[in-house]
Amino acid sequence: MKTKILFFLTLLIAGLLLEVSGECLAGVVVEQWVRGREGGPSKVVLYFSDYRFRTDHPESGLSTILNLKEDQLVLIDHRSKNYVEVKLSQWEREVAKRLNQESQGTKPKERKIVVRKTGKTATINGFKTEQIEILAGGELIEENWVTRNVEMSEVEQVMDRVAQGFSKDFRLGTKEDREIYEKLKSHGFPILIKDYTMTYGLGGIDRVEVKKIEKKELKDEVFLPPAGYQKVIPEAPKR
Repeated sequence: MKTKILFFLTLLIAGLLLEVSGECLAGVVVEQWVRGREGGPSKVVLYFSDYRFRTDHPESGLSTILNLKEDQLVLIDHRSKNYVEVKLSQWEREVAKRLNQESQGTKPKERKIVVRKTGKTATINGFKTEQIEILAGGELIEENWVTRNVEMSEVEQVMDRVAQGFSKDFRLGTKEDREIYEKLKSHGFPILIKDYTMTYGLGGIDRVEVKKIEKKELKDEVFLPPAGYQKVIPEAPKR
């Protein structure tokens, strides 16, 4: 559950960007800290470059690489020096199927989403931000502190490709998230997100904070398993 929520929050963060013009960047590295309800904060590093996206979780020793051009998803375990490689489209179908199975018999209540400015401002990790609240059905579910002085067109390009690449069924599974995404997008890039809901249950993430954003050249090796790591062939699920 925690991995799933982190993925969607990462997608949301990368999508809520100030729309800017200009040349695509060679690469962007975002360092953020996430905190779950069960423990303290943990570091996550995100790498974006053209059609490639990588996340590193130093605490758990795990990395994930998405290569949209090659339809490739790589899961790396640095502790065992092993990695698994699957087709991204295959993974997406399996996750969509599991989400549909979990939601069978339950129809989420549609809630009106309201995004509002509070007028409050603050400097967070060197970024000038303003507070944006998100309400669902009149209930405060999320608080975002966003900045407008960050040019992140490369990140937006990669994550828009990720979002568009998902199947219709997969995107419908996050209808409320997508509505929040669209309404927050024009306000800027989120530096701090606080989640006040209990929707995700135990293991859910209730805080995401960006510590640093760096534009830099990213070599191809960043988006490949390290040399010397062993490829593991996953077993086919039993029928």
